Amino acid sequence: MKRTLSSLPTLLVLLLCTLCAAAQEKPSPGSTRGIIDINKVGRPADAVQLVGAAGYELIPEKEPPTRWVFKGGVLTAPEAWESVVTKESYRDFRMHVEFNVNEVKDVTDPEKNGNSGIYIQQRYEIQILNSFGVAEKDYKAGYGGSVYQLKKPDRLVNKKAGEWQSYDIVFRAARFDGEKKTENARVTVYQNQQLIHDDYAIPRKTGAGQKEGPEPRPILFQGHHNPVQFRNVWIQKLTLDGSVTQAP
Repeated sequence: MKRTLSSLPTLLVLLLCTLCAAAQEKPSPGSTRGIIDINKVGRPADAVQLVGAAGYELIPEKEPPTRWVFKGGVLTAPEAWESVVTKESYRDFRMHVEFNVNEVKDVTDPEKNGNSGIYIQQRYEIQILNSFGVAEKDYKAGYGGSVYQLKKPDRLVNKKAGEWQSYDIVFRAARFDGEKKTENARVTVYQNQQLIHDDYAIPRKTGAGQKEGPEPRPILFQGHHNPVQFRNVWIQKLTLDGSVTQAP
């Protein structure tokens, strides 16, 4: 006699469901999905604190000194075109960033309002912008939470200017065979604990980003003429090996 799932004992059904759920949540090789448990807070023991109560571990992108200001655990960008970068270069990683955008009244260009960004490997920008209240139909891939000019966030969860927000990012670097790209970079992003990019394959560098290549590069915090603030920023190196997607 053929037995259906509904005919099995209740405990066995529950066990099978639990095993199935665990299998779905387990990260796939080469994927950025399933790395972050957004309900768990706190910096992992092996993560490096880039901005914290005691100071910051970022350096000027170009020649020092820097006009970025650190006070009370908060690092503030200058009202100038001047960025800072991590001291180390990174390949695959998990990163937590807390940020607070400013508000600029009566701007004709929305990208002049609370503009900054996280340039992963100095190549791929996760946009920071004061985009609270923009309707979904009007939302562009240059607004807050976007992979700049490539993909809008899957949901709009921006907070008002002056309120602290967060990005939780898992990044897997593009893979190369010599100088030939064999797999696109991939990224998963949570904004304010809501999933906005789910293992997105990034097809190319964004905006003013550096050329794609096999070498790891630093993470850039963009100074874009707005006093955007950062606090409690940390990064954890990962190894996300395994092949998932062939690059075009």
